[in-house]
Amino acid sequence: MSTGMLAEKTVLVTGASRGIGRATAEVLHREGAHIVLHYGNDKDSAQATADKLGDRVHLVQGNLRDPAERQRVWAEAAGWRDGIDVLVNNAGAWLASDIDDTEAWQQGWEANYELNLLAPADLCRDAILGFRKRGGGIIVNVTSRSAHRGDDAEHLAYGAAKGGLLALTKGIARGYAKENILAYAVAPGWVATDISAHISPDDPMLAGLPLGEVTPAGDVAEVITFLASGRSRHTTGATIDITGADYVR
Repeated sequence: MSTGMLAEKTVLVTGASRGIGRATAEVLHREGAHIVLHYGNDKDSAQATADKLGDRVHLVQGNLRDPAERQRVWAEAAGWRDGIDVLVNNAGAWLASDIDDTEAWQQGWEANYELNLLAPADLCRDAILGFRKRGGGIIVNVTSRSAHRGDDAEHLAYGAAKGGLLALTKGIARGYAKENILAYAVAPGWVATDISAHISPDDPMLAGLPLGEVTPAGDVAEVITFLASGRSRHTTGATIDITGADYVR
């Protein structure tokens, strides 16, 4: 019998083979959860994470850009332990949408829409339908500070998609609270993941950060885990910014 604030809960974490997803899986597992660890292509990293955690882990592979794959991922995840208690929509990518190239612009918007908005939206729908049968559940969506302030000129579509995900989270919280379905968003800034791997310790950008460092993935994971625990139900609908005060509202 596992112990912790998420003991015996089953949590699906998408994009959990690296970065925020992997850190989140580790912290959730520490708190007693059974983890469905979704990954896209990096089977080795996913397996390494599962091996590190040991028991209470189930791997599910799937390309979330494919609607049929999304359905299969949810079905496999829910089938492991007869349902999901918490969905963490973490999978995503910082995809460019070059305004100077018509084809790249269109492809960028389509790719961002599919992966950063429609994929988590479909999984949210599956979660809501499943939660209704279980008497409730929790969704935590990983958005971005870009959802509030927009992104740079090369990533307009990314910021728009993350803004859409943020609005979706708020709508779910407002629309399904009476069914004990809670929804939260976390909005990180620069996080120590593959996206920020190019930043060196002496990068001038770091000097402009109030804490002088990129946010550790573990900081995001701790917040996600607390929200996933349901210990602050009336926080539903809220967005927690995790930027080290680099961006404050």
